[in-house]
Amino acid sequence: MKEILENERIDDLEYKGLKIIQNKDGFCFGIDSILLSDFAKEIKKDTKVVDLGTGTGIIGILLCMKTELSKIVGIEIQKEVYDMAKRSIELNNLEDKFEIINENIKNIEKILETGTFDAVVTNPPYKKIGTGLTNDNKKKLISRHEITAGLEDFITISYKLLKDKGSLYMVHRPDRMVDIIELLRKHKLEPKKIRLVYPNIDKDANLILIKAVKNANQFLKIDKPLYVYNKIGEYTDEILKIYGKK
Repeated sequence: MKEILENERIDDLEYKGLKIIQNKDGFCFGIDSILLSDFAKEIKKDTKVVDLGTGTGIIGILLCMKTELSKIVGIEIQKEVYDMAKRSIELNNLEDKFEIINENIKNIEKILETGTFDAVVTNPPYKKIGTGLTNDNKKKLISRHEITAGLEDFITISYKLLKDKGSLYMVHRPDRMVDIIELLRKHKLEPKKIRLVYPNIDKDANLILIKAVKNANQFLKIDKPLYVYNKIGEYTDEILKIYGKK
């Protein structure tokens, strides 16, 4: 494996011995990726998965251990981040399960065969161009804002890559929920399950987890709320369980 570069560190994911390489000057993974990997852990045995906008590979690495998938392909546009993710895959000895491709998701159907994936997972950029504070760090800017691909691009390519009745798992912001549902239905991905995530019982939701199924019938389930912290500021039992600490 290549050596750790300047400004990089190895973080212990505290889950089945998994580790990940991160750059302290770049966009580091947050709890949203952890929650998405748990939300998608129902992915069935021997399935083929694609992770759109894989970043440092956190979701794919966790899913390799949380599920019995046969193959996951991560797509990452930023060369430096792609290289870091590739080294993390090697660090965890997951080369036989986790492949990563350095490409814009908008071009990926030229590389991957459409209609061949059982599931798609994605933690796309949350912010539209021109909204919210922008960041001078280019890597963080691309990770947070729809610069190289927008929400509809992620949904469009998900439909193309999925098999009939294949599932899309996404984490996003609640203020984009109407946009997400509208675009999912426009592209024949039927919303089937939604779960809102709250910092604690006294605050508004700040994340939304959505499952949609390609060419499915209409039926939507709203899961119970997920609270990150309890009233004394500690992780709730459910979050501790997700992190493998309970």
